[in-house]
Amino acid sequence: MTQQVPSTEPELTGVRNFRDVGGMPTVDGRRVRHGVLFRSGHLAHATEQDAAFLASLGLHTIFDFRNAADRKLEGPDVELPGVRNVNLPLSDPADGAEFWKLVRDGDLDQLRAILADGKAENRMISSYRKIVRERTAEHSRVLRALAEDSVPALMHCAAGKDRAGISVAVTLLAVGVEREAIVADYLESNAKHRRYKVRRGGSPDSAYTPEVMELLSPLFDARAEYLSAAFTSLEETWGGVDTYLEQGLGLTSETRERLRERLLD
Repeated sequence: MTQQVPSTEPELTGVRNFRDVGGMPTVDGRRVRHGVLFRSGHLAHATEQDAAFLASLGLHTIFDFRNAADRKLEGPDVELPGVRNVNLPLSDPADGAEFWKLVRDGDLDQLRAILADGKAENRMISSYRKIVRERTAEHSRVLRALAEDSVPALMHCAAGKDRAGISVAVTLLAVGVEREAIVADYLESNAKHRRYKVRRGGSPDSAYTPEVMELLSPLFDARAEYLSAAFTSLEETWGGVDTYLEQGLGLTSETRERLRERLLD
């Protein structure tokens, strides 16, 4: 299948982790249509050229899953003409504020205390499980909007990896995309040119030492076990994807069919 939207990464200098999820296979042999669902990191630092490219995609809606603290740190999304911006935080603005302050400004001993010995990995796994279990209203709203009229759509958070990654995964599960393909797409966020740029206070000599970066890496990596934890949380809570969609998100079979019509070839 020929991709209708060309590779765009070299053109985007202020937006990280952008990609079209079109072409992904479903379990019944269909494919996600190109040009209807995109994902990225935040759009706050988009250049004029970035904004012009994004405007050319014909987007209907941008879903911004950042919280107030993220938006204060990075800034609001660039405004695109005719595009609806929906801010739908997937974490509480106060949740972990002190933790993230230490990540950005803490010294080595402080980082060891909060991140070493598996603490960082465990925090990420717990967060993924919690988002799936507790953010059903938000994910229901996104899927209903996509089924009604909100495509083409772009989903993003800060890095485009965790909150956006889970939301994209939920969307793809809802239209029957193969789970292996969902994980493979999620792991693409690890490419060097896609990764979130970690900003830390202090001098570069002390702020970005190899040990510091190793301690931070579980927070900024896309790891298969993180997304697997989200899937496991879904299955433990609802027993499977269909029940999750029906009971957890309240989606009718008609809504799911409209969603497939919107997103699949």
